[in-house]
Amino acid sequence: MLLTGLFCGILLGFVMQRGRFCITGAFRDLYVTKNNKMFVALLIAITVQSVGFFLLKEIGVLNVDPAENFAFLAVLIGAFLFGIGIVLAGGCATGTWYRAAEGLVGSWIALFTYMLLSAMMRTGPLDDFNKALRDINIEQRNIYDTFGISPWWLVALLSLITGYYVYKHLSKPAPKLATLKPRKTGLAHFLFEKRWHPFVSAVLVGLIALLAWPLSVATGREFGLGITGPSANIMQYLVTGNDKFINWGVFLVLGIFIGSFIGAKGSNEFRVRVPDVTTILRSALGGIFMGIGASLAGGCSIGNGLVETAFFSWQGWISLPVMVLGTWVAAYFTIIRPQRLKTVTA
Repeated sequence: MLLTGLFCGILLGFVMQRGRFCITGAFRDLYVTKNNKMFVALLIAITVQSVGFFLLKEIGVLNVDPAENFAFLAVLIGAFLFGIGIVLAGGCATGTWYRAAEGLVGSWIALFTYMLLSAMMRTGPLDDFNKALRDINIEQRNIYDTFGISPWWLVALLSLITGYYVYKHLSKPAPKLATLKPRKTGLAHFLFEKRWHPFVSAVLVGLIALLAWPLSVATGREFGLGITGPSANIMQYLVTGNDKFINWGVFLVLGIFIGSFIGAKGSNEFRVRVPDVTTILRSALGGIFMGIGASLAGGCSIGNGLVETAFFSWQGWISLPVMVLGTWVAAYFTIIRPQRLKTVTA
């Protein structure tokens, strides 16, 4: 059953690599380019998973309550730090995994520091600090429990909001993009050459996220997609050799790497790229912020931003806008401000 995690990860890595499904870009573009298309794609993935999750619970396929007490202080601090980290690292937790598989050395460095700090926050010297902040919590778990309503009201609201923004985007005239003569035909052209629409990629990501639930629960791991815990587990296993750290999630993240590598090789996008010293240092720092932030917040942009939001936990829907805020702050100092200074000096 653990190997189903590998299968799910390969699917996710392939789809995210080929579809260029970038959550960092979704957050950053809202501020830098005033473009919400990728963020709407994220809402689609959340909505697809949310509808499926509560349907599976309704028919008895899933019998889980994954939400934890709301560690509000740790979530606020952690989500903000994580938002800063993904800009410095050039990708979120999942994006770092799949860009590493494309040959980006900077992503390898960010991935290492992210895994290292995640492990240190869980069982290493920062474990007490992490637990102390996470222990400051309130008993509110799910939004619908707090308000005493059916979760289907929130599913309906999310679906309406998502549907409205999807309609707005699809009703706009499609921009004319220059296209090269196809070198592949049939399925190979679609999989490895044709540009995927972000909304198509989002639906596929949402379906894979939904598939992850019953597959993961079948192994005793009562959660869906998750990146930070499994990434920390790999580092802990490499250091200790203890098999207890190997679970469905570890196979998931390894599968993401494999799936992305298949996508990158098939589309001729794989090549080893060594960054300059500044980018290397920035990537390392970004990974550190990601590891600390995701551990405090109880999840990354996938665990909190995609999965926790789908079942309407307070942790998910509070951490999402705070991650966005952290991304905007980092984008200001790394993108907007340097551009303004360059314009002034010019």
